[in-house]
Amino acid sequence: MATTEFDTTLPSIRQVQNWIKQKPTVELKLVTGDLITGKVFWQDANCVCILDGNSEQITIWKQAIAYMKPQSETVLERGLVPRDAKLEVANLNS
Repeated sequence: MATTEFDTTLPSIRQVQNWIKQKPTVELKLVTGDLITGKVFWQDANCVCILDGNSEQITIWKQAIAYMKPQSETVLERGLVPRDAKLEVANLNS
């Protein structure tokens, strides 16, 4: 059943509201495994709307979200880490 109240005292609601104001690029991992990247445009009690790289609106049910996190804009903008980078840890003890 859909939620009918929008409780702005909840930390998760306040965090998303801050993302709407600050406009960082965020990653949303869905329970299906899909990854959506964009800026949070709006939220209500049931959904979040993301503006993707083409400024198209994607409305996502909150129930479908596994997690949301802001991307590190500094690293991505400067090109310090490629988006498809693989990480290997060197063994310094050998």
